This record gives sequence, structure tokens and C-alpha cells, in this order.
Amino acid sequence: MKCSVRSSCNDPNMDLRQLNPNRQGDIGEGIAAAWLMQQGYGVWVPFGHAPDCDLLAQHDNKLLRIQVKTSTCWQRKRWVVATCTRGGNQSWNGIIKRLEDSRFDHLFVVTGDWRCWFIPSAEVHGRSGISLGGPKYSEYEVKAPRPWSPEKAIEVTVGEAGFEPA
Repeated sequence: MKCSVRSSCNDPNMDLRQLNPNRQGDIGEGIAAAWLMQQGYGVWVPFGHAPDCDLLAQHDNKLLRIQVKTSTCWQRKRWVVATCTRGGNQSWNGIIKRLEDSRFDHLFVVTGDWRCWFIPSAEVHGRSGISLGGPKYSEYEVKAPRPWSPEKAIEVTVGEAGFEPA
């Protein structure tokens, strides 16, 4: 599949696309974790490689398994998100692994223009991929986490924070 890249970000240091796909995935997981925490979720990262979920999140005493995907693939005015893996290395055995809705609770997607979606697993339809940016998944689009800025920081003195000098 040949994709064109579209990004609304002019800062080359803020590009989602990375030479190392694992780094791109790490960025997506960080954005997902930040959004979940801003929504009041407790967030945990599974130890080691977890094939079915990238994050665990707790809200209202319910534990959710979150699968995170990123996409920098722009086709026909939509972001194309792979929902299956075909290995990605030279030792691939030809087995295609598809997302199964019974193995995760929500799909969090970050696209190349920094838009985000939080989609319940039962709503993820597409054997090899889904397209985002149109009406089908629009109700699941969420605002990206707000970045920290020094202008909005709260000034706290040592005593106000509850810490006393030694």
C-alpha cells in the first residue's frame, strides 16, 4: 500500500512519522496515556510486550484494555489505519494477525495531523484497516491532550506545595 503523508505541523521535531516504527508507536502510546489521564483514568503500561493491548486504564472501577495505533498514511482524504499486522520483518511466516474485539476494549488512534479517536472495540469494523476522518467514526474523535505551556503553568512556592526546606 502506497501512502502519501499529510501533516499540519510545520515543526519537523513534531512529526508523528518516525524512521523507527517502534518510536512512532511509543509516541502514540504517550499521547493516548496523556489523554486518558486528562479524562480521569488511571493508566498502567503492561510489563513486556503485550500483543493485545498497549495500555490498561481504570475508570469507575472498570479496567479497560487499550490498543493504540498510529497512522501517517493519507489516502482519498482519509487516514488509513492498519487493523492487522503482516509481520514487518524478514522472518515473517506469512500469518496475518488481526485485531479481535474480544482481546481489547478500546482502540485509541493518533494520526499524522495529531487528531485522535477513542473507539470501542465492538465498533472497529475492517478486516485489514479502517479509514478515519470521515463520518463513520466521527462520533469517536476526541481532542488531543493539551500540551504543557509555561504561560499556563501555576507558580507554586515550596511551602504551598507541602514541602518544607530541609
